[in-house]
Amino acid sequence: MTSVIELKNVGKTFRGKKAVDNVGFTIQKGTITALLGPNGAGKTTTLSMMLGLLEPSEGSVKLLGGSPKDRAVRDRIGVMLQEVGVMDGLKSRELIDLFRGYYSSPADRDFLIGLTGFGKNELNRYGEKLSGGQKRSLGFALAMAGDPDVLFFDEPTVGLDTSARRRFWDNIRQLAESGKTILFSTHYLEEADREAGRILLFDRGSLIADGTPEEIKRTLVKQTVSFRTAAEEPRWRSELQTVLGRLGVETDIQEREGRTVVATSDTDAVVKAVIRSGLDIRELRIDRGRLDEAFEQLTGTVDNDNTEAV
Repeated sequence: MTSVIELKNVGKTFRGKKAVDNVGFTIQKGTITALLGPNGAGKTTTLSMMLGLLEPSEGSVKLLGGSPKDRAVRDRIGVMLQEVGVMDGLKSRELIDLFRGYYSSPADRDFLIGLTGFGKNELNRYGEKLSGGQKRSLGFALAMAGDPDVLFFDEPTVGLDTSARRRFWDNIRQLAESGKTILFSTHYLEEADREAGRILLFDRGSLIADGTPEEIKRTLVKQTVSFRTAAEEPRWRSELQTVLGRLGVETDIQEREGRTVVATSDTDAVVKAVIRSGLDIRELRIDRGRLDEAFEQLTGTVDNDNTEAV
């Protein structure tokens, strides 16, 4: 695969404080990557260096083989930041036409209108009169105005309703399939878990985890097998401990809301052992962990805010 973003030993210092410390990674063409981390973790600073808005204090950043500040590189990227502002006095359709004029090879006008999901009334509405969600949908179309090869999104679905959010991610998947490269930051961990093929997890200015959502969860989060039983509790628990004790894998048995929950590093082995044992079970369920659990374990925080210091 072709590399489109390369960071090598990148650092950024503000007034003697390290905001980003020795970060390095490579992102391939046609992929969807999420940047995660608590407030002040360094995500926005890293994103700003990739966009050429900040100069690294050390290390190097390459975008499409060149400097993010090169005019030819800027012509091939699209950006939607967390705060979407539009020019006053211009209608939505006029803003789309204006932004198309900034690029050497603009995207098709009808295609951009389709990305907004706007009808005739919204297209004829002045940008400042749009709702917050409508401005964000318009911002997506404006980010695509130059038919970019690489797309950067900072909190792209904040303020979108359910249908607009679904349409956004449908479009993102189609863009990636066509060869576009997407990098986004988000505080909605369920979106990163569902949509990203790769997660870069930041904390205190450092990159502390890099992998697919499943790899991160599998490494960090206790997986569980749970089920119900009508058997008598003391005898049942003793028999279950005997069965699981023969497996040679770590297990922890608890009772939660009428269910027996077995936390383990190997759910497959537990399921097979319980079924083969003939123990009286029903409503068997496997939970392979959630990304928010991995996030909390790695960073020691649950991140529900939508702002970031650096």
